[in-house]
Order: sequence, then structure tokens, then C-alpha cells
Amino acid sequence: QVQLVESGGGLVQAGGSLRLSCAASGSIFSINTWGWYRQAPGKQRELVAGITSRGTTDYADSVKGRFTISRDYAKNTMYLQMNSLKPEDTGVYYCRALGYRIFWGQGTQVTVSS
Repeated sequence: QVQLVESGGGLVQAGGSLRLSCAASGSIFSINTWGWYRQAPGKQRELVAGITSRGTTDYADSVKGRFTISRDYAKNTMYLQMNSLKPEDTGVYYCRALGYRIFWGQGTQVTVSS
């Protein structure tokens, strides 16, 4: 099993920044892909950014140049640095880990006011 705990969400004005954290524990050696997803009210959950065990990253077009995904292997923690936030970035942000199955965190709310 893998346990994921997100933190760092909150309320921020447009143009501001937040850094989300995802602390992982358990059988994390089995994980080969990590990612951040978000779900806005009334919309489906969507990929925001992903990172593989080799460090390859991928971003949704809507966040390229503004968000950065990273991992600290010593701390077993994944981060999402979010800059130049827009109201459309509002949603619940989830950490996801993919190994022999998919694991999800409980989510953290990000609200960007205009």
C-alpha cells in the first residue's frame, strides 16, 4: 500500500503563488509515475503535471510555464510550485501515484480569487 497526504492549498489572489506538497509513505518503491490532478466544480478530474521515476515531466497546456512539478526523494515528497495563478486554476488538487495500481491522496483545496 501507498499513502499520500497533500498539503499547501489555500486561498490566494490571482497572480499569486502556492506550493503544494504530497508526502508519500508505504511501498513507494513500487511507484513509477507520480502526478498532480485537479478537479474544478462540475468538471472532471484532469491531469495538471506528471513526473516519472526517471524525472521526465509533463504538463497540461494550461499550466505550462507557470507550474513546476518536482520530487525530493530523500523526503519522499512531491511538490507542485504554482505561480501566476488564475481563477481558472481553482479546484481540489490531488496527488496520484501509479505502480501496480493507482493511489490517490485526499486532495487539497486551491481557490484563486480574481
